[in-house]
Amino acid sequence: MTDKILNLLGLAKRAGMLTTGEDKTIEAIQHKKAKVVFIASDAGDSTAKKVRNKCSYYNVPLIDDYTNENLSIATGAPNRVVLSVTDPGFSRKMLQLKEKGK
Repeated sequence: MTDKILNLLGLAKRAGMLTTGEDKTIEAIQHKKAKVVFIASDAGDSTAKKVRNKCSYYNVPLIDDYTNENLSIATGAPNRVVLSVTDPGFSRKMLQLKEKGK
C-alpha cells in the first residue's frame, strides 16, 4: 500500500495537484477543492483534531496511515504533516488503493 499511494502523492505534487500545510489544506477543504486529505500519524493533537473536524464537517476522506517522514519523502519537501490532493483522478486512485490495502 505505502509505495503505490506515496508514489501517486509524489506525482500529484509534481502535477501541481497538492496543497501542503495546515492553513492551505483547511482552506482547500472549506472551498471544496480537497478531494482527499493526508495527515501524518505523528501530527500534533491540536493540528490533528482541527483537520479531522474539518474533514468530517465537509465530508472529505482522510488518510492517516503515514508518518511525517513518509509524507515528506513522497512530496520532496521537509516536515509535511498535513496535505490535500485536489485532483479527483489522483484522489480516486489513492482511495481505491487504500481500500485494497496496496
